Amino acid sequence: MAHQGTLRDYRFSDAAEDIRGATLYGLSDEKLGTIDDVIFDHSTGLIRYVVVDTGGWLTTNQFIVPVDRLRSSAEHENEFAVDLTKQQIESFPPYKEADVESEKDWSDYEGRYRSSWKTGPVMHREGTDRNITPTPQQMPGNSPSERAAAGGTSAAGQRTSVWAAGLEGSNAESSGSSSTRVVPAGTDSVVISNSAVGIGARWDTFQSRLRERRKEVVAGCKTCRGESAAKRGSESTGTLRKAV
Repeated sequence: MAHQGTLRDYRFSDAAEDIRGATLYGLSDEKLGTIDDVIFDHSTGLIRYVVVDTGGWLTTNQFIVPVDRLRSSAEHENEFAVDLTKQQIESFPPYKEADVESEKDWSDYEGRYRSSWKTGPVMHREGTDRNITPTPQQMPGNSPSERAAAGGTSAAGQRTSVWAAGLEGSNAESSGSSSTRVVPAGTDSVVISNSAVGIGARWDTFQSRLRERRKEVVAGCKTCRGESAAKRGSESTGTLRKAV
């Protein structure tokens, strides 16, 4: 079963290809911190979250942002932005890197993390418990990193975005971006139309390099080694049965 992990101390040969160290800005151009690591799928190399170091303003010092919510900063070259405030981030459950190492703990954390978006930053239609309708970019297989990795095409039908499970909204109203809210007559859904088409060249290069070096990056992963050994054992058993 595919699982996720962080890069930690792994470094690319060309430091210019690495997004770690880039600044992340929030709403009103508020500096939230720097990208310290990424959480990616070991089976595909696709990045799911960025880990942000706040430099001390947050009690736990780090928080995560889903790739679907990340964008290139319009005000700062080669930096990134997200439609969040410090107050909203403080409502997230504390992030602990150790949770990523356990499938059970990480699944539990993601569940609590999604719930914090539903009760906080995610917008709901007034008077109902309905979430807003996700944008095309937020649908499974359509996140910027996934489109870039696929050469501009989406992996239709593949469950690849954690936001498909319930994180369908964003703070479009307060962001001052080009996003618009449209409420068709007689419906209870709010559709967000967003003109963003990708995260940016720096991100695309980093994602590509990670996918290219995926096997090298995960070589030290005990879980991956265990899965490979189990697979080889299963294949050997099958071969033996055929021989008999």
